[in-house]
Amino acid sequence: MLWKFGPMVYLPTLLFSIGEGAVVPLIPVIAASRGATLASAGLIASALVVGQLCGNIPAGWLVAKVGERYTMVVAGSVALVAVSASALATNLALFSIAVFIAGMSAAAFGLARHAFMTTRVPLAFRARALSLLGGSFRAGMFVGPFLAAGLLGVFHTENAALWFFAVCLIGLILLVLLGPDPEAQAAAADEADLIAEDSGEPVSGSVPTIERAGVFRTMWRNRGVLSRLGLSAASLSAVRAARQVVLPLWGVSIGLDASSIALVVGVSGAIDFALFYASGQVMDRFGRLWAALPAMVLMGTGFLALSLTHDLDTKTLWFGMIAAVLGVGNGLSSGILLTLGADVAPQSEPAAFLGSWRTLNDAGGAVAPLIFSGIAAIASLAVGAAAMGVIGVLGAIGFLRFIPRFVPRRAVDEV
Repeated sequence: MLWKFGPMVYLPTLLFSIGEGAVVPLIPVIAASRGATLASAGLIASALVVGQLCGNIPAGWLVAKVGERYTMVVAGSVALVAVSASALATNLALFSIAVFIAGMSAAAFGLARHAFMTTRVPLAFRARALSLLGGSFRAGMFVGPFLAAGLLGVFHTENAALWFFAVCLIGLILLVLLGPDPEAQAAAADEADLIAEDSGEPVSGSVPTIERAGVFRTMWRNRGVLSRLGLSAASLSAVRAARQVVLPLWGVSIGLDASSIALVVGVSGAIDFALFYASGQVMDRFGRLWAALPAMVLMGTGFLALSLTHDLDTKTLWFGMIAAVLGVGNGLSSGILLTLGADVAPQSEPAAFLGSWRTLNDAGGAVAPLIFSGIAAIASLAVGAAAMGVIGVLGAIGFLRFIPRFVPRRAVDEV
C-alpha cells in the first residue's frame, strides 16, 4: 500500500518541505535587507509560525468540505501567490503578510496529508507510514538550506530561494492535479472490497450516513483527549522547538565559535534525521508509549543535565554529548504526534479534529522559545534550559498517564 500511494503522498510533501526549507533560514535576512531592524526581522520570521498556528482550524474545515486533494491544490496555489508576492514586495508590511499567508498554506497542506493517512493507512503500519511522512518533512528542511546556499552562491540574491520555492510549488500543483488521485484509488479499492464481500442478500433498513459535526462541535466533543493527551503532545512540540533555540545560544554562551556550534547542531540534526523510521518501527511493533516515553525522558533529562554544565571545565564536551542525546530523543519522536493524532481522531471525519490537534502542537512549538527567552532574560540560560527540561519531564508523565487511556495497546496480527 505504501508503494501504491507513496509517490502521490510523499513526493508532494518532499517538494513543499524542500522549498520551505530553502526559504525559512533566509526570512530574517530578507527582512533585514528591506529595512527591518534585528528585532523586527525576528518578528517577521515568526509570522510563518503564527500563520501555521492560525491556519490549522480553517484547514480542517477546508479538508472536510473539498477533500485532501483539492485542499493541497488550494494550499499550493495560495502559497505560490504568497511566495511570489514576498519576492516582489518592496515594503515590510506586504512581505510580513505574504510570510503569514505562506504559513497558513503550510498548515493546510500538512493537514491534508495527515487526514488522508489517518483514514487510509491500516493500523498495522500506520506509525511507519506517518514516520515516513514526518521524515519527508525533515528531509526537506534538512536539504533545503544547502540548496539555498548554492542558489545564493550562483545568483547572489536571497530572492533566488523564494523563486526556487515557487518552482517547487508549481511542480507540486501539477503533480497533484495530473497524477493519480490517492483518494480515488482508495475509494475504488473500498468499493471493490464491498462488491467482493456482497452476499447477495437484500439490504433492509436505511443506509447509514455520516453526520458532519463541524470544527467547533468536534473540538467540544473531543475536549477530553485534547485537554489531556493533546497537552502532553504540545509539551513534546515545546521541547523540540526549544532544542533549536537552546543549543545555538548555549554554544555562544560557553565561548564556541560559529563553525563549532554549526558542527554540533549539525551532528545532532543528522542523528535526529537518521532515526525517523526507527520511531515508526517501535510504535508499530511495541506500542506508541515505547517511542513517546523514551523520547520525552531523553529530551527532558537532557535539558536538565545541560543546565548543570555551564560552568564546568568540561562544558564543551558535555555540550556535544547532550546535543547528541537531544538528537536521539528528537529522532525517536519522529511521527509520534502524527500517529497519536491519527489514533485518537474520529475515523469517519478526522480533518476537523486534526485541525485542533495540530493547533495545540503548533502552539507548544511557538510558545516554548518565548518562554525560554523570557526566563533566560530574567534569570540565566541555565535556568531557561532547566525549565525546558521540566516541561519535558511533565510531558513524559502525561504520556505515561494518557497514552494507555486514549490509545490502548492493540494486537496487530499483520505486523
